[in-house]
Amino acid sequence: MIAVGVQTGTASARPDGSGSAPATGTMSATADPGALPVELSPAQRAALLREAESATGATGRTLGLGAKEKLVVRDVIKDADGTTHTRYERTYAGLPVLGGDLVIDRAKSGAVQSVAKSTKARVKVPTTTAAVKAATAEKAAVKAAHAQGSRKTEADRAPRKVIWAAKGTPVLAYETVVGGLQEDGTPNELHVITDATTGKKLYQYQAVQNGTGNSQYSGQVTIGTSGSSGSYSLTDGGRGGHKTYNLNGGSSGTGTLFTDADDVWGNGTTSDAATAGVDAHYGAAETWDYYKNVHGRSGIRGDGVGAYSRVHYGSNYVNAFWQDSCFCMTYGDGSGNAKPLTSIDVAAHEMTHGVTAATAKLVYSGESGGLNEATSDIFAAAVEFYANNTKDVGDYLVGEKIDINGNGTPLRYMDKPSKDGASKDNWYSGIGNVDVHYSSGVANHWFYLLSEGSGAKEINGVKYDSPTYDNVPVTGIGRANAEKVWFKALSQRMTSNTNYAGARDATLWAAGELFGQGSAQYNAVAAAWAGVNVGTRIADGVSVTGPGDQTSIVGRPVSLQIKATSSNAGALSYSATGLPAGLSINSSSGLISGTPTATGSSAVKVTVTDSQGKTGTASFTWTVNTSGGGSVFENTTDVAVPDAGAAVTSPITVSRAGNAPAGLKVAVDIVHSYRGDLVIDLVAPDGTAYRLKNSSIWDSAADVKTTYTVDASSKAASGTWKLKVQDVYAQDTGYINSWKLTF
Repeated sequence: MIAVGVQTGTASARPDGSGSAPATGTMSATADPGALPVELSPAQRAALLREAESATGATGRTLGLGAKEKLVVRDVIKDADGTTHTRYERTYAGLPVLGGDLVIDRAKSGAVQSVAKSTKARVKVPTTTAAVKAATAEKAAVKAAHAQGSRKTEADRAPRKVIWAAKGTPVLAYETVVGGLQEDGTPNELHVITDATTGKKLYQYQAVQNGTGNSQYSGQVTIGTSGSSGSYSLTDGGRGGHKTYNLNGGSSGTGTLFTDADDVWGNGTTSDAATAGVDAHYGAAETWDYYKNVHGRSGIRGDGVGAYSRVHYGSNYVNAFWQDSCFCMTYGDGSGNAKPLTSIDVAAHEMTHGVTAATAKLVYSGESGGLNEATSDIFAAAVEFYANNTKDVGDYLVGEKIDINGNGTPLRYMDKPSKDGASKDNWYSGIGNVDVHYSSGVANHWFYLLSEGSGAKEINGVKYDSPTYDNVPVTGIGRANAEKVWFKALSQRMTSNTNYAGARDATLWAAGELFGQGSAQYNAVAAAWAGVNVGTRIADGVSVTGPGDQTSIVGRPVSLQIKATSSNAGALSYSATGLPAGLSINSSSGLISGTPTATGSSAVKVTVTDSQGKTGTASFTWTVNTSGGGSVFENTTDVAVPDAGAAVTSPITVSRAGNAPAGLKVAVDIVHSYRGDLVIDLVAPDGTAYRLKNSSIWDSAADVKTTYTVDASSKAASGTWKLKVQDVYAQDTGYINSWKLTF
């Protein structure tokens, strides 16, 4: 078929003008509009970056960074409600800190809401003077590249001194970038990190990120070109000036920009070199439109600048790749130079590597490398569905049109990755040692489960049957919602070293922002991760927050609010058994009130029922003492503290005459893997807050088990006191185990 181009760069890229087909068999809900990113013009984005850059000194002081540490602004995203998510790199004594990146979320008011860090270790080294010579590090790096089968291998530039903070304690190191070609002819950009004190190799990763896709042409499409009659070029002025070049079998440089006299490009077959150029150009346009129209991102970096594409790379090259160093995509012509890898999903896959490099910057090795590769597969599927091209319909298959295996099967399957014979369906402890194209199967599988749910179904003529690790069904939330969750997590939460556990945390945070913590969508995110053996499910239905054991005084009024939530919409009803004589529970509000009329201890059970008939319970002991008794009040009910989430409280109801003492003892037992994340307050019955503990980015010890003394003598003792705990930094979790007040 003939591909027809137009001079403008703004025409619709969908042949029939229709939108993406909805996912089937999934729950429907609309994300909170305030939590969605807004489209920023290049000028607006630049202004936000300048504002953040001018405040890096103050921001560093807020985070408690050392005198030798500096922040460098890299990216910023703004949500509709005014929240900004600013991404920073770090330097130490002028040296780049690899693995020191972080994201700061600020409310519209400018107040810091949370910080997601790639490393929590304090960045400090004894000296910045290397004991090992740079030439020694370079020689070792070149050997490492040779060991991987690289050819024409040499260092692209002299090794640079860095601080390596990505794995444990920061150390002085060299970073060497080795060039040449990889074993299959792909350009090589192997980054090798060498300890500058011992000469030991610490890490290595590949910066040229490979992908595979289909060579099915998209039929007759509209593409953005520039020029006038007699002289047109594949330059898309409406999409950041994206250009498509013909390498004509070469493997370096940009080649020649495609030009044409009548603005009619290609003939639908490989006999015309422009046909591959059309497919690559069209795929790039669809990808640009998807990110702009769905996620408000103008271009790969969000700065309105287009990348460029190169087709006809080498000879018989069965691959395609993204290079951030040239900000470009490159496509081979496939086996026998007969099947160029220039389909919609390949373009989206490669350009998404650029989006990842501009946001989370997931290192292309280990678990973060698998997440990097999966991100490209996830958004390749998303763009393919978005394009809604009848010649290349949306699916959850990777490389389904390229018969590389010689048996007509796809390269990868998102519903059951192991069907390709190498990819992994589920997480296990050694997944980081698997090639990133196969360890990506875990996240690909998660995305399919979250989008469509488990079990057998047919979508766009393709049959799927997705299992779960725990053999428990998963209900999908719809592809559009799943895309929003992953993009928000990628662009606003993940950092360079995020692993699968961290990806679960990031997506739960994103789902909480978009749909609310405890929502059906939030719980579905956890269920999908449990379906691939990452973390546990969050129970659907009713969840009741246990108030802890209660102590009251006979003849004195009490008031205790029972708190409960449900994943189902509608009103909750409350009932209770075992309440002390004189007390009752309001069936609509859950408030227990009244005046105890007799002493004694009783076992209380509160039952909460939702609109669907599901129930949740909380059990506790309620002791009624005579006047003057009961000087210790305790709550032993666990309360989970969400990672970088909203504050949680644990209540204690005190029935005691007079004011609290000047030496009120607050004994706290909190289990947490990084106590520096926590801010702890004691909240009096009248709402007055007493700060017990501030957060500290450097306090890496676990747990808070201590007793604080508070002068609360101006406050009445009687009423509900609360322990308020908030985790303000990402990547660690815990719970309130117990706490008590001693009057």
